[in-house]
Amino acid sequence: MVGAALPNRPKRALITGITGQDGSYLAELLLGKGYEVHGIKRSSSSPSEHVDQPLPYWYERDPKFFTHFADLSDAAKLSNLLTRIVPDEIYHLSAQSHVRAAFDIPSYTGDITALGTTCLLEAIRETEIPARFYNASSSEMYGPSVDCSRNESTPFRPRSLYGCAKLYSHWMTVNAREAHGSFAVNGILFNHESPRRREIFVSRKITRAVARILHGLQTKLYLGNIESERDWGFAPEYMEGIWRMLQQSEPQDFVLATGETHSVGEFAERAFAHVGLDWRSYVEVDPQYCRPADIDRLQGDASKARDRLGWAPRIKFRDLVKIMVEADVQLLEDELTGQAERRVSSHHAE
Repeated sequence: MVGAALPNRPKRALITGITGQDGSYLAELLLGKGYEVHGIKRSSSSPSEHVDQPLPYWYERDPKFFTHFADLSDAAKLSNLLTRIVPDEIYHLSAQSHVRAAFDIPSYTGDITALGTTCLLEAIRETEIPARFYNASSSEMYGPSVDCSRNESTPFRPRSLYGCAKLYSHWMTVNAREAHGSFAVNGILFNHESPRRREIFVSRKITRAVARILHGLQTKLYLGNIESERDWGFAPEYMEGIWRMLQQSEPQDFVLATGETHSVGEFAERAFAHVGLDWRSYVEVDPQYCRPADIDRLQGDASKARDRLGWAPRIKFRDLVKIMVEADVQLLEDELTGQAERRVSSHHAE
């Protein structure tokens, strides 16, 4: 039963966006540290292209893991939930986070990504829950810059509706810290990927296509701007970084990044090469996947996180691509095997 905090109870964490890539890895990390973990799932459908992913099966067996249905636009529901759970730490990861989709659904992106943060911060303030708050900012808040390495002091100039919404969320978090004395921090995370990335994101779109092409189930992969360069990291490592942000004595904002950039084309090249295929035979550029406005290169400088959090990425770009390709090849093989087994079972039944 969820109730008021007890002196000897384990730490409680509340995670919004629990069914996303980051939410699932963060839940695993916190459960491994002995936390009681509560996750918020959306209780209504939306025009977003996101589809909630099923949580790993073992979550249901963990007595310290709980999920709750709530919408970030429902202030009363959020306040009631905070009062019941009394979390020590709140990790706000939920958003309409597909950059290209934001151009098609700007109002929804603003409501969830920007105003949703405001609603949650207000619920924290009104209930007076002394929780430490983490907000997921984004490297998409940066714009074109002469200095391609962005840090916490680099001016923001977003070139996407998603970046604009994230910037609003970022400054509301700063305001909560400065105006109300809240322990509220922003994590400005550059691209971080994994086999749990949704397929609408370019990294997973590539590795999923590689597996399908390898098995003859697909012939072409259509991409947008393959010259666009990003700072690609491994998602589980970044979750360790944001946990460390809430363990500091004073609230501060941090950039998490690898400090290296690689293009979308290079990601595709390495992904296909890992299974012995030439990417040029399969990849075609389709303008419909290009953004109306884009940033050619995003590179992060995580020096502050290294110095003050003791955080540094270990998985390099080459290894990240390998991990994702091998996971998708295995996933597809498992799916095909399962289909074959079902066909055999069906045949015997007849």
